[in-house]
Amino acid sequence: MTLTFYYGSGSPFAWYVWLILEHKQLPYEFKLMSLLGGDLKTAAYLTMNPRGKVPVLVEDGLALWEAAAIGEYLEEVYPDRPLLPSSAQDRAIARRTLAEAHSYLYPPIRRLMEQTVFRADGMGNATIIESSLKNIQRELAYFETALQNEFFVSSLSIADLGFYPLPALVKRLLAKYPQFSSTLTIGDHLTAFMHRIEQLPYFAKTIPPHWQE
Repeated sequence: MTLTFYYGSGSPFAWYVWLILEHKQLPYEFKLMSLLGGDLKTAAYLTMNPRGKVPVLVEDGLALWEAAAIGEYLEEVYPDRPLLPSSAQDRAIARRTLAEAHSYLYPPIRRLMEQTVFRADGMGNATIIESSLKNIQRELAYFETALQNEFFVSSLSIADLGFYPLPALVKRLLAKYPQFSSTLTIGDHLTAFMHRIEQLPYFAKTIPPHWQE
């Protein structure tokens, strides 16, 4: 069976799935979709994913969307090089951490991006920006405390590969808007964690293409 992976550059959810595919050393056909060029709104794409978002993974006629569901599918169908621990407790923590990252850290990052990098006319609403910065920092502090070891559970897991793209987005925002550095701080634990992920042998292949321009 052939895996076809539909990806959008910069999407943290698509990045997560890409990291899983590379970690598991699975062969796949890579489809780079333009997030701004209308690729996700074509009739053909909406037939695969009526939500009109990335990622999408297609295998043997099955089209899957929602990154968490794709991750679980790949873990179940391709159990080699597992990304869920053997302990039921650690599996639950890994899943919880992934859900927390996507539910609580991503939304304020998205709101901040909507008021900054997604705008062609400069900065947006100052109140929304201030609120987003505070919420991002609160969540970064939470995950800084939650990360007590090298990874969020006993070994590299879905939690780590799903979490990493979010502080990576924060770092990119800080590089573009250094004035935010007085509010946003990535702590020592998370900084070391990010470095460990960046040392994975397949990491460099998954850096968003437009980040390398």
